[in-house]
Amino acid sequence: MSNIRITKQFNFETGHALYGYDGKCRNVHGHSYKLSVTVIGTPISDSTNVKFGMVIDFSDLKKIVKEDIVDVFDHATVFNKNTPHLELAKELSDRGHHVILVDYQPTSEMMIIDFANKIKKRLPKNINLYSLRLQETETSFAEWFASDN
Repeated sequence: MSNIRITKQFNFETGHALYGYDGKCRNVHGHSYKLSVTVIGTPISDSTNVKFGMVIDFSDLKKIVKEDIVDVFDHATVFNKNTPHLELAKELSDRGHHVILVDYQPTSEMMIIDFANKIKKRLPKNINLYSLRLQETETSFAEWFASDN
């Protein structure tokens, strides 16, 4: 049977700052991110299976991405834990803000690598992550393809 790609899109709001950057993004700011997740697999051919004809149920893919990415990053502020932003992160956290500390510079490029690793760990063994697209603004996005990695 043919391999089929399935894509689900997600939206979330996240703030960040790029420590050491020489432009405006060194300041704390936020984006309305759009994440497209594409998986590839063969549709289930067992007619007795409730998911007959599906590569993966869209709701199953949604559950994975919501739990590991959207629910974690939505309305959070992300900082690299290996920078002086750690002091700001502590202050915000102490005041009740949702802060995420990561071990990378929180650019779209590095976030998408993190997201790919998280999603791959949760997918059923017969489904592969094909690509991700993380849109930061209407005209700027990062893409990750399994074939490149």
